[in-house]
Amino acid sequence: MRRFTALVAIAALSACQKADKPAAEPAAAPAPAPAPAAPAPINLADLAGKWTVKTMPVGKDTVLVTYTITATADTNGWTVTFPGRKPIAMKVSASGDSIMSMVGPYESVLRKGATVTTSGSYHLVGGKLVGNMWAHYNSKGADSLLALRSEGEKTP
Repeated sequence: MRRFTALVAIAALSACQKADKPAAEPAAAPAPAPAPAAPAPINLADLAGKWTVKTMPVGKDTVLVTYTITATADTNGWTVTFPGRKPIAMKVSASGDSIMSMVGPYESVLRKGATVTTSGSYHLVGGKLVGNMWAHYNSKGADSLLALRSEGEKTP
């Protein structure tokens, strides 16, 4: 009889227990964040004028040379002028938010007696013309390469 009472008690407790709810379906994975908007294309007309540019080694704040870029509203007629020198033609092209440039070969400002060609890219950031440049030096030995960064402000 004790067994019977124990079985009835177990059955009664089982009947009083709440039925297990089916497991909730897993939530759908959150949608991926939208890709950031592409930067606005550069408008060369916004850059037309004179820019005072400082060039430093990558990773340092030491200004190696300050010069002027004279920019036009298109890719023709851009020049670079180093202090005490005549203007040098600057070849430019624009793509997206970037301006690519090439100057030279010309007599180096930093290495006496060396000829250099510089190439680089610029972006307009917070009203400043910022970019990275590479100076390719031709010397009696092998060519050498110097990585530089530039920051320019428009001259009023």
